[in-house]
Amino acid sequence: MGTLLSDILILLTIALVLGAAFARLRQSPILGYLLAGTLVGPHALNWVSDRNEVQDIAELGVALLLFSLGLEFSWRRLRQLGASALLGGTGQIVGTLFVGAAVALAFKVGGRDAICIGAMVALSSTACVLGVLMDRAEIETPHGRLSLGILLLQDIAVVPLAVLVTVLQSDGGGDNIAGELLRLGLLALGLVAALYLVLNKLAVWALGTLTMATNRELAVLLAVVAGLGSAWAAHSVHLSPALGAFVAGMILGGSPFAAQVRADIASLRMVLLTLFFGAAGMLADPAWMFRHWPLVTGVTTALVVGKAAIIWIALRLLGNGHGPAIATGLCLAQVGEFSFVLANLAWGTAEGETQQFLFLLMGSTTILTLLISPFLIAAAPRVSLLAEQTIGRRPPSPAGPGAGADKPPPPRVVIFGFGPAGQRVARSLMRADVPTVVVDINLKIARRAAEYGCRSHVGDARHMEVLEEADVAAAEIMVVTLPHPAASRELIHHLRRIAPNAHIIARSRYHVYHWELEMAGAHAVIDEEEEVGRRLAVELRRALSRTPKPAEQEPDDG
Repeated sequence: MGTLLSDILILLTIALVLGAAFARLRQSPILGYLLAGTLVGPHALNWVSDRNEVQDIAELGVALLLFSLGLEFSWRRLRQLGASALLGGTGQIVGTLFVGAAVALAFKVGGRDAICIGAMVALSSTACVLGVLMDRAEIETPHGRLSLGILLLQDIAVVPLAVLVTVLQSDGGGDNIAGELLRLGLLALGLVAALYLVLNKLAVWALGTLTMATNRELAVLLAVVAGLGSAWAAHSVHLSPALGAFVAGMILGGSPFAAQVRADIASLRMVLLTLFFGAAGMLADPAWMFRHWPLVTGVTTALVVGKAAIIWIALRLLGNGHGPAIATGLCLAQVGEFSFVLANLAWGTAEGETQQFLFLLMGSTTILTLLISPFLIAAAPRVSLLAEQTIGRRPPSPAGPGAGADKPPPPRVVIFGFGPAGQRVARSLMRADVPTVVVDINLKIARRAAEYGCRSHVGDARHMEVLEEADVAAAEIMVVTLPHPAASRELIHHLRRIAPNAHIIARSRYHVYHWELEMAGAHAVIDEEEEVGRRLAVELRRALSRTPKPAEQEPDDG
């Protein structure tokens, strides 16, 4: 027991130091966690003496991570992502699986192992991608929203892919595999029914919402018992523990305890995530990677390029622009953390030379793709813009004899971005009868402009062709409501060149970017954080004016 605790302590300590170092360098701390595992692992400094025990703890961490993912899952949230994310995510998973398996078969890998490889490369890293996008304030950009939707689909796909890999690695022919799938399906239905009864009926009756509200620690205990208990129950009936944990989280997510459980296990999830990435880094063998560096480098390059291309094609088929589609492909071009789980299910206990070789190759490739992911995500907006300016350029419309005969009057006001802020601006102009044009990259949102008496143009406002089509040069006032600071800054630069005399009003979602928009050329910048603080102060003074001062107490003579 002492050895296990010391191993975990060493791993978490080095992960803390390297994670903080990478954070100071403005990189993802996950890179530090992976490097920490590689350094203290058996193939480098060998400070962690019992990797198997730490790996067992990490697998429990994975089960609880999937449990927390299940807590976030809901059909309503899934529908809100839109067709691009849902269909694009499904197409990406299926397409990457088949392409990955086909390439593996072409290199003489066995059929079952080839399908396992396809399943592994189909997944991306939710923790890495969302962490970097949030740090860069890009989660609400077009490629950020598409990445979020596809990642949610991938998280849901982890469970069926884990079941698929488990079945493929079992002995038997096609009939036995079909029978095994049927058996697992029936057991899974039984597990779902049992967990629903226990978590949504018995737990609610036994604990009650009042007890949970007054005893906060019960939420954490309920989460741990539900997550580990469901994983153990699934393992007992020869199902994937990941399946049991995910289903338990999904069922508990619909219970009265859901909000409190989500809030209270956030810190526990971070510890388990750190331990998992550290244990994953321990799988890397630097000496093996150095000996086989041409193969590892070639596979990593082919995987990143191929996966980005598949995502680009899938999103383009659904009508997304070249820029957002390519940027999303770059963001999701890595192999995700749950691929380690699939690799361990497929070859973790295998003793064959081929399986061990595949295990080391996929582990090394996964770590390399995770290491380069922050740089790919950082480059995605620039590559997106370059793609739109080259392959995404619209051909000029032919000028016929009657061209321009029905041309609408030039706008006085142009609103860039038509979310809640842009719609509020348009609503204030409805009675003024001011010619207004809306520019938004989202077709559905742009269509709402007609409800406010505005014309609309669909496209990325950072591109000169879109600005020219919207006749921006003729406008007197520009209102920039884009949430992404880099996109707003770039757009303002373009507007100053096209319409140097126009008055530019810009939205700054974060106070730290206020001065950047002013330096870019905005005449007025509405700082959301400052405005919220001002409004809070007004409401505070109003509340104080209505609240009588407490009367001074008379001294007690007694």
